[in-house]
Amino acid sequence: MILRRSLLSLGSAGMLLAGCSDEAVVRPSGEVVGGNAGVDTRVNADVSVQDVELEFVDGGYAAGDDADLYLAITNRGTTDVELVEVRSTGAAEVDGDLPVTVPAGDNVYVGAEDGPDLELVDLAQARSSSQSVPVTLVFASGDEVTVEAVVAARPQRSDEDDFDDPDQDTSSDD
Repeated sequence: MILRRSLLSLGSAGMLLAGCSDEAVVRPSGEVVGGNAGVDTRVNADVSVQDVELEFVDGGYAAGDDADLYLAITNRGTTDVELVEVRSTGAAEVDGDLPVTVPAGDNVYVGAEDGPDLELVDLAQARSSSQSVPVTLVFASGDEVTVEAVVAARPQRSDEDDFDDPDQDTSSDD
């Protein structure tokens, strides 16, 4: 009886995992099912893109607004790779620091402090948190991938760091 329950549990877990995917499920409204976790997509055997998202803006974006694009590019290969073009059917153009070179065995964080910047210019439609815009990333190798850039969720605490400063602990543990 215990073996049978274990097998049923394993079968159920397998069915749940089978439904998991790197591909975003997008409703006709542009909302990404399951929230706004950024995608993790392989470009080829050595290169992948992670956490592709648009900057959170209070109240969302109106049609015609510009949106900063954030993503990480990971290169596990032995030669540098170059992101040479970014385009989107959800914006008039994508502007920014191209090409983006990703050194062999390293990561590049687009939109991070001191990193390259990319911006979707003149969004075609209004977008708010958990809604997305398709973005195509083209590499010098000829590889390209289209992903859903999701509008980020509101930061948990926008006026403070993620973690409290332990030196400012006000609890009384006397």
